[in-house]
Amino acid sequence: MSKSIVALSGGIGGAKLATGLAQICNSEELVIIANTGDDFEHFGLKVCPDIDTLIYTLAGVNNSEMGWGRDGETWSFMAAMSELGGDTWFNLGDKDLAQNVLRTTQLHSGKSLSEVSEYLAGQLGVSVQIIPMSDETVSTTIETADGMIEFQQYFVRDQCKPVVKDIVFRGIEVARPAPKFLDLLNSDDVAAFVICPSNPYLSIDPMLSLPGVRDGLRNNNAPVIAVSPIVCGDSLKGPTAKIMAELGVPCSATQIAEHYKGLIDGLIIDSSDAALSEDISSMSISVKNVNTVMYSQEDRAALARGVLDFAKQLA
Repeated sequence: MSKSIVALSGGIGGAKLATGLAQICNSEELVIIANTGDDFEHFGLKVCPDIDTLIYTLAGVNNSEMGWGRDGETWSFMAAMSELGGDTWFNLGDKDLAQNVLRTTQLHSGKSLSEVSEYLAGQLGVSVQIIPMSDETVSTTIETADGMIEFQQYFVRDQCKPVVKDIVFRGIEVARPAPKFLDLLNSDDVAAFVICPSNPYLSIDPMLSLPGVRDGLRNNNAPVIAVSPIVCGDSLKGPTAKIMAELGVPCSATQIAEHYKGLIDGLIIDSSDAALSEDISSMSISVKNVNTVMYSQEDRAALARGVLDFAKQLA
């Protein structure tokens, strides 16, 4: 059996690269570690947006227009909730609701989030391993001028409008990496760790902040490669650029290198940012310039090939 490719993923950018990797890797070789800092409880249900985005995207049943949720979705539940005067700021389609009900039921029966995620992915025909970063609860919270708010309140309810002063991962000190994640960090059978072009502050930092993860990545012999989510000084989707400005850091691929400095061996940046290569190389980080903008399945597969070629070069 070939060595594993382990990708750290959050949000839509992570799911896009994950599908590219899935196109060119054998399913038993690819492992996706999903951010769970975005998870929260809603209507008494355990909602795991990043896990479900990965499952739906890899299964080919994601809603590509909205960028989240299932395709062919219906909204009877939310319509009834609105009639009853309940909260409707976080939309749960009927198909998505079924996924969250089943997840919550299985968790209440004593199964771990890792076990439930594997089951749900399998039910939708996903053979790639999707592993939550932790089976324990870590909650991303945003410090704003008006106080602390939960991530989904910031992201969905408030549409990322509040100014971000700080980002805190509640529960991170006592949480542990999921057992399979920890095994991979300590394994000699990993060909590369790939940090997807996800928001570094909201999607990747929760994973890297788990006890033992940074040390595990540094001590493993496999190369660690990140893909910059910043192209030409802006983020393609989501609040990455806005957050960087509010935290007082320049919005550039160079800053992504700075953020991951000491952890990564290589950074993939978009060809349009090639002029930044020398600055990044000066941080003792190898650089590869390719097209990182993924409009199509072909784009996703091409970027994935670039990542794996880079990993072989750095191994």
